[in-house]
Amino acid sequence: MDRRQWLRTSAALSLATAGGIVPGVRADQSHARATRPRVALVLTEFTYRSHAHVIVENFLEPYYFNGKLTESGMEIVSFYVDQFPEGRDMARDVAKRYGIQIFPTIAEALTLGGKELAVDGVVSIGEHGDYPMNERQQRMYPRKRFFDEIVAVFRQSGRSVPVFSDKHLSYRWDWAAEMDQVAKELQFPLMAGSSVPLAQRRPPLEMPVNAEIEEAVSIHSGGIESYDFHALEVLQSMVESRRGGETGVSEVHFLEGDEVWKAADEGRWSPALALAAMSAAEGKEVISLKDFIEPGTGGKHPIHAILVKYRDGLRGTMLRVGASSTRWCFACRVAGRPDPLATSFYVGPWQNRNLFKALSHSIQTLIREQRSPYPVERTLLTTGVLAAAMDSHYEKNIPVPTPHLDVKYSAVDFTSMREMGETWKFITDQSPEPKDIDLTGRHATR
Repeated sequence: MDRRQWLRTSAALSLATAGGIVPGVRADQSHARATRPRVALVLTEFTYRSHAHVIVENFLEPYYFNGKLTESGMEIVSFYVDQFPEGRDMARDVAKRYGIQIFPTIAEALTLGGKELAVDGVVSIGEHGDYPMNERQQRMYPRKRFFDEIVAVFRQSGRSVPVFSDKHLSYRWDWAAEMDQVAKELQFPLMAGSSVPLAQRRPPLEMPVNAEIEEAVSIHSGGIESYDFHALEVLQSMVESRRGGETGVSEVHFLEGDEVWKAADEGRWSPALALAAMSAAEGKEVISLKDFIEPGTGGKHPIHAILVKYRDGLRGTMLRVGASSTRWCFACRVAGRPDPLATSFYVGPWQNRNLFKALSHSIQTLIREQRSPYPVERTLLTTGVLAAAMDSHYEKNIPVPTPHLDVKYSAVDFTSMREMGETWKFITDQSPEPKDIDLTGRHATR
C-alpha cells in the first residue's frame, strides 16, 4: 500500500485499537478525503534532522504525543523547496514516496498550479540551508520573503488560511512587526515560535496564576542567536502569565565574558536564580556557574547573557552556560515565596528531535481550529528582544533602549499543547533513532 491508501483504510482502526486518538479524522473513512485539511509546505531545505524533516514526518505518519498515538488528520498536498543540497536532500524522495508534488514557486504550491488558493493551511519552515550571515551574526533566512509570497496568493484569491512560520518571525524587527500587522489586516491566524516551551518540565512546574514575578532566568548551552531565540522564548512563555499581563520591554543588553560576571556583582542579574535553574537541569546541586565544567567535555565554555528590562519592572536574564545542545532550564523568584521556582525542559530521546512532536501537534491544532493555540505576540516580542540583543552585541555590547517593543497581550493556557512525559514510556533512551521518516507510530503495538 502507498501512504494514501494506508491512511484511508487503516489509520483510524489501528489507532483506535491502540487506544490512541485521531484528531480531525471521522470514523467513517469514506468521508476522510472531504474532512482532511490540505496543507502546503514552504521549506528552505529538507535534509536529515532539519526542521522540515522533524516537523513534516509528524504530518506524514502517526506519532506519539503525551503517550497516545496521534494522526495529523491532514493531507500534505504540495512542497515548495528553496534549496536541494546535493547528497543530503530528502525532499524529492519523500515527495515521491508520499505522493506529494513539488512546485517551482510558492504561489504554485499554494494554488496547486491553478489560479486560486487551493489549500487549508500553510506551514513555512525557514530554517537550515545555505544563506548568508549579516554583520550582526544573524543568519538571513528568507522567512519574510516566504511570508510575502504566501500573502500575495491570499490577496489575489480574496481569502486566507492559517499560517505557521517556524522560529522567530524574522531577523529584522520591522519585518516581524509587518508580518504581524498583515496577518491582523487579512484576519488569518498566524502562529510562530520555538518547540522548547512545549517540552516536559522536570521537575514539574506550573506557574501560579497572576504571580508577581520579580526576576526570571532562562539558560541554554548552544550558539549565539539561533539558540538564544529558544531560551528567550522559554523565558517569555513562563513570565507572560504574570500579574498584569505582558506590556513589553524597555531595554535589552548583550554581555559576554567578564562583563557577565561584573553585571552579577552589580546586582543586575541573580546568580542564585541561575544556579537554581542549572540544578534543575542537572538533577543535582550546581555550586558555581563560573567554574562549571560541561560533563563529557571536561572543559569550560564561553558565557554570554542577554539582560531584558520589562516595562513593568520585571528583570529577565538569558544565559548561555556550557555546551549541551539539549540543556534548557528556567528559574524565577515570586513575591511572597522564600524559595525560587525552577525547572528544566526535557527534550526526550534522540536529542531535540522529539520536541517537534508537540510542536507539530500545535501546528495541526492551528490549522484544524483556525486559531493559534498560543499568542503570536509571544514570538513577536521575543523576535524584537533578539534583534535588539544582536544590535547591542554589534555596537560593542551597549544597552539598547527598545521603546518600540511595547507589545501587549494576555497569556492563554497552552497546557494541552505540551508534552507531559507519557511519550517516554514508549520512546525510550534505548529506542533506535529512525534514519529517515519516523515510522514508530505506524509500527506501534500497545
